[in-house]
Amino acid sequence: MPNMQKEKHPMPTRSPEERRKTFGEVALGYDEETAVSEAERCLNCRNPLCMQGCPVMIRIPEFIRKVAERDYEGAYEVISASSSLPAVCGRVCPQETQCEKTCVRGLKGESVAIGRLERFVADRHNALSRGKGDRAPHVSNGHKVAIVGSGPSGLACAGDLNRLGYDVTIFEALHVAGGVLVYGIPEFRLPKEIVKRETDNLTENGVRIETNVVVGKTLTIDELMEEEGFEAVFVGSGAGLPRFMSIPGENLKGVYSANEYLTRVNLMKAYLPGSDTPIRHAKRVAVVGGGNVAMDAARSALRMGAEEVSIVYRRGEEELPARREEVEHAKEEGIVFRLLTNPKEILGDEKGEVKSISCVEMTLGEPDSSGRRRPVEKENSLFSIDVDTVIMAIGTSPNPLIKSTTKGLETQKWGGIVADEDGRTSRPGVFAGGDAVTGAATVILAMGAGKKAAAAIDAYIKEKHAG
Repeated sequence: MPNMQKEKHPMPTRSPEERRKTFGEVALGYDEETAVSEAERCLNCRNPLCMQGCPVMIRIPEFIRKVAERDYEGAYEVISASSSLPAVCGRVCPQETQCEKTCVRGLKGESVAIGRLERFVADRHNALSRGKGDRAPHVSNGHKVAIVGSGPSGLACAGDLNRLGYDVTIFEALHVAGGVLVYGIPEFRLPKEIVKRETDNLTENGVRIETNVVVGKTLTIDELMEEEGFEAVFVGSGAGLPRFMSIPGENLKGVYSANEYLTRVNLMKAYLPGSDTPIRHAKRVAVVGGGNVAMDAARSALRMGAEEVSIVYRRGEEELPARREEVEHAKEEGIVFRLLTNPKEILGDEKGEVKSISCVEMTLGEPDSSGRRRPVEKENSLFSIDVDTVIMAIGTSPNPLIKSTTKGLETQKWGGIVADEDGRTSRPGVFAGGDAVTGAATVILAMGAGKKAAAAIDAYIKEKHAG
């Protein structure tokens, strides 16, 4: 019989007092008994709407049923048939707006904690199978595919192509694989050891990862296809080019893009004692933006020793695009939310360093093209906030390097690669997906794009050799 408890089992977490001072993971995960009890809340619906909300179509009721039966390896096999990164997705996917949003249990209570159960299964598997490949040795079908970028879309595409027998090589510009998973998401939300374990799963099963290779500079897509023998290329290079507001003072010392700030903290380990990574040890920080990246930057700045950190966002709390859980964690940790507030200028001292940020109050008008109410400036509402650091977290766009070095590749005006829903671009044999196509989005949407492209690449190569 299903467990008809209305509320999902809460996720154990570190206390706010403890986590303000450490980059240790905030959410601690379910133990076995909690996971089994939560899994028993699943009704095992005949028409599982939760699957329709999952961009990679994990067979959710099936894996949850196996957890309820304590067949954890069976549950892992079900998940990993669809997802190359279960331990990552269980931590950072916005389940509340995807699979859990459509869960039937949510009609008369809270949805089943699908993400927490996915994390439990993946963590248990990884703890028991360290150093072992998950599948039989890779058997090559004789065809080579190149992947540009080792972020979520590239890893998902590589995993699926590897299963189909392709010899897959991932080219990564940074010195560590993982893309945004290692440079963008903080340790307290996604430990880097988890990312390494997931990428190791791929290399143990035959995927090659070459780091420190900047495609478009070190070598081009043309060279990969014409000289290196790759029959298809998937571009999953992400969206790492930061945006700014074009307001006065953005060139002052102490103004960062969230991308740069988080890269210094996460990838270059500025949070470790004795680190020689240059970073400002701020006292008062303003983070401009309201998404997950803004929450990550604000909570990182707090852990780096800031006395006060403010989120400055031009809309209200209902319009915050960040995950509800991230907002709640930020509030618990003491982040100040300055909502309906919009920066107009960053002011500096005689040394050219940030000393304050000048803002105006906003009200919400009629909905705009995004469906959210448009922020409107209040008259005579100018005020300033004393800060020594400003972090801009208002979005990113794709780096133009691949666009500018690949002939015949059509792109959007804002820099995104034009691709159909299966990842096909204007250039035969070149596929693309994830943030390089859509602009900054979620990990799981990027993975879904990578999986669709893998199927399209398989069909393209088979068709090419059919005659």
